[in-house]
Amino acid sequence: MNNIVTLSGSPSELSRSEKVLHYLGNQLSEQKFYVTHISVKDVPYEDLFTGNFRSTAIKNITQKIQMADGVIVGSPVYKGAYSGVLKALIDILPQDVLKHTPVLPIMTGGSPAHLLAVEYTLKPVLATLKAHNLKGLYFLDEQINKHRDIPIADDEILQRTKKQVDYFAQMVEGTSTQALTTYL
Repeated sequence: MNNIVTLSGSPSELSRSEKVLHYLGNQLSEQKFYVTHISVKDVPYEDLFTGNFRSTAIKNITQKIQMADGVIVGSPVYKGAYSGVLKALIDILPQDVLKHTPVLPIMTGGSPAHLLAVEYTLKPVLATLKAHNLKGLYFLDEQINKHRDIPIADDEILQRTKKQVDYFAQMVEGTSTQALTTYL
């Protein structure tokens, strides 16, 4: 069974980004993937504030990400970029924590003006961790209903999301199959 990690960069308790990540994680679980959700809210703030990469929490997160066959990273747009708390976490992860790992970047924002935040902010920082970035997804806040089981309220966006998640799943399965044949 392939392991997927969803990583939420939202510090908000009722987050659109996190709601979408949970939904995508549930969709992948139904496809027989094992999904682990990690949120920046679960990381002790002292570790993030002091950059304590030796903490037990950071070591556990690192291990989960390194063991993952694929990662989905989601964040709201804050000041034209991903959240600062996500950056704080990324800064204390090992430089190659995402090496050869398919990563699906996701961002949510209140304006179409931030559409390129995925391309110009999130994907480059994930690339520094050696991620194999896939085409990202950007959702407007108005396209997400946090109170529904299927939070993506726009049918066209939902279909596009399903296509991208299916592609992500294929990449994850292909990557783990390729890794398996490399070891045999």
